[in-house]
Amino acid sequence: MTDPVLSLTDVSLSLMGNAGRVDILHDISVEVAGGESLGLIGPSGSGKSSLLMLMGGLEQASSGRITALGEDLTAMDEDALARFRRGNMGVVFQSFHLIPTMTAHENVATPLELAGDPDAFDKAAEELKAVGLSHRMDHYPSQMSGGEQQRVALARASAPRPRLLLADEPTGNLDEASGGAIVDLLFGLRDRHGATLVLVTHSGELAARCDRVIRLRDGRLEGEARAEAAE
Repeated sequence: MTDPVLSLTDVSLSLMGNAGRVDILHDISVEVAGGESLGLIGPSGSGKSSLLMLMGGLEQASSGRITALGEDLTAMDEDALARFRRGNMGVVFQSFHLIPTMTAHENVATPLELAGDPDAFDKAAEELKAVGLSHRMDHYPSQMSGGEQQRVALARASAPRPRLLLADEPTGNLDEASGGAIVDLLFGLRDRHGATLVLVTHSGELAARCDRVIRLRDGRLEGEARAEAAE
């Protein structure tokens, strides 16, 4: 693979719990090319979400090296990681993580405002239009369905035009119809902005839409395949 935008080399993750140290990931090495879509699959507890968090600099590796867009994430402190994510990454979670006291418009504009974008609210309106929510701009999360909230979360993640888009079970809390619409939007945003997409999913249908799939088990890479051969 040439010119990876994301590279993990011999990465392990261990955390301290009440019963002592828990080893979550073991010697993971993965490269992701620019513009690629990569699915992370495996049974519950296999380490998929933990691996995604490491890729996004939301968790610190216990050992190994992680580089994203040529920058060494393992050498950064929390403030530097936050600045790097703000300029380069969009993250979508299963639980939406919208700010309840802000409207959809304000939620989407927030990362743009933090980046000092003078056109934050105009761009936020454009992103909400792109996900079909122009009519919901002034509504609060509690006034929207789960599918609508996830659309807002997608718009917020894509508004800064990130080069890396990370999604953790983006359809996990949605019904089949809403989940299908979110999948279409997720890949549409990837295609429109040329971002690299990494997503965690239990859905074989969603994984099959990725260019490549990696399967984890017990914190280790169990296999890798083109998506059509992953099932």
